[in-house]
Amino acid sequence: MDLDDTLINRGRAVTAWVADFTADQRLSPEAAQTLTEALRERARPETFADLRAALGLVESAEELWSNYLIGMAANAVCESGTLARLDLLRAEGWSVGVLTNGPTDIQRAKLAAAGILDHVDAVCISEDVGARKPESEAFRIAASRCGFALPADAWMVGDNPVTDIAGAGAAGLRTIWISAGRGWSVPGPPPDHIAETAVDAADFLLGLPEMSR
Repeated sequence: MDLDDTLINRGRAVTAWVADFTADQRLSPEAAQTLTEALRERARPETFADLRAALGLVESAEELWSNYLIGMAANAVCESGTLARLDLLRAEGWSVGVLTNGPTDIQRAKLAAAGILDHVDAVCISEDVGARKPESEAFRIAASRCGFALPADAWMVGDNPVTDIAGAGAAGLRTIWISAGRGWSVPGPPPDHIAETAVDAADFLLGLPEMSR
């Protein structure tokens, strides 16, 4: 399973951090918008070097990254129903792993703060393994950490049509797209299943006949 906007709501966490940070720094609404846009898709330590210069911030890029990491972890929430479904999947014989792009420190911090680590069998973070979704190698490594080799009867659950769905499909996995209420309108092969939330995706997998897993 993907992490950001699949198991946790990354967008909500970013919004909360920007609100706290801009209030603490007494920044303008325009600065808040600049931060939100810069962090919307993905953030890395070097992102804050650019933001520091653009917004005239006093702290170093390293200090800003540390502030962001701590704040994002504090706002990373995995709903209790989602955690319960992860446990049910494992109880039913599924091996459950998290495959996520991003820097190891912040992704690991979010996983720990959200309580996910105790509910999955493996974690695969792109910076840690040297491969990123949609590269097939990322899916191969994640599968290996879950105890099997591709090709195999395996599923990828994620919200990103390119990195999660197209990437997993090319690697030989079946796919579930987390729609969050959106419609599928991406060229190319569609996902094998569409679910609105991670809970819905888990319920679909739990309902599959054992021979179809």
